[in-house]
Amino acid sequence: MTIHVHFVLLDGCLVLDWAGPAEVLRLANLAMRERGLPDAFAWDFVGPSAECHTSIGATVSHIAPLPKLTPSADRTDWVVLLGQVGTRMNLETPAAQAVLRWLSTLTLREGQTELVCVCAGAIIAARAGLLSGRDATTHHEHLEELRETEPRCRVAVNRVFTSDGPVWSSAGVTTGIDLMLHRVSMVCGPTVAAQVAQALVVAMRRGPNDPEMSPFLAHRNHLHAALHRVQDAVCRDPQASWPLAHMAALAHTSPRHLGRLFSDHTGTTPLNYLRQIRLAVAEAALNAGHNVTQAAALAGFGSDTQLRRTWQQLGKSGTPSAAGR
Repeated sequence: MTIHVHFVLLDGCLVLDWAGPAEVLRLANLAMRERGLPDAFAWDFVGPSAECHTSIGATVSHIAPLPKLTPSADRTDWVVLLGQVGTRMNLETPAAQAVLRWLSTLTLREGQTELVCVCAGAIIAARAGLLSGRDATTHHEHLEELRETEPRCRVAVNRVFTSDGPVWSSAGVTTGIDLMLHRVSMVCGPTVAAQVAQALVVAMRRGPNDPEMSPFLAHRNHLHAALHRVQDAVCRDPQASWPLAHMAALAHTSPRHLGRLFSDHTGTTPLNYLRQIRLAVAEAALNAGHNVTQAAALAGFGSDTQLRRTWQQLGKSGTPSAAGR
């Protein structure tokens, strides 16, 4: 199901707050098409006026009207609120007041109508009464403003981004890219998110309150194109035999040099990286109800014994048999 993303534009909006996340969505769709899959996202730019003047002086025109959004199990909408220039948000203009009235009509529900606040966009959400009793963060210059605007909001400090049910918020500017990459990972899978991050030449980051990083995202905080090529291939087809020479051929280097590159840029070895990916696939198969033999085969392990041995060597608690219960 396509997710409809609405970027709400007001005069003075910070261009990077919406251009960065929008590029993440565009590249995610391209990655999905490469896999023969439909686009995951559709987006538009909406607001109370047909045009707005941005933080860098450029004018955006042909802005669509604020849409009427009704929660539905058959549709998912993300409303993206953005920061503005200045140390405090100016929400007393007629345009800002129109946005606040519109926001007050929204019924937020996970998987249906969700809110994404980039930078000081959280101040807009707070003024609209959407952050009462919720966790949220914002740019460090606006943290006190957020507390003043909505005292019932649990303001998170020193966070890349936060989530609380249907409400997501990021610390500011480039962290909007981090947040959107995280959301792409949830929708399209971590391999697609890692491919988008590589295309944007940014590192995959996560908020300190996020769950443990997926093995598909681990060891990807580098900018070495050849290593990303190897990692992408392994993630796409962990069942393959993957001898070191095959990996090295993908990187256009020797097996010995590939080992050095992995050590320098990822902190692990090619074999350990492959084992971590296979173990993640096996664990997902077990949790989906497959038995140990089936999970081992789906993940590319040669036998049940090999899966069990890897499970213990990589520090997993319990046994593979217990994981699927």
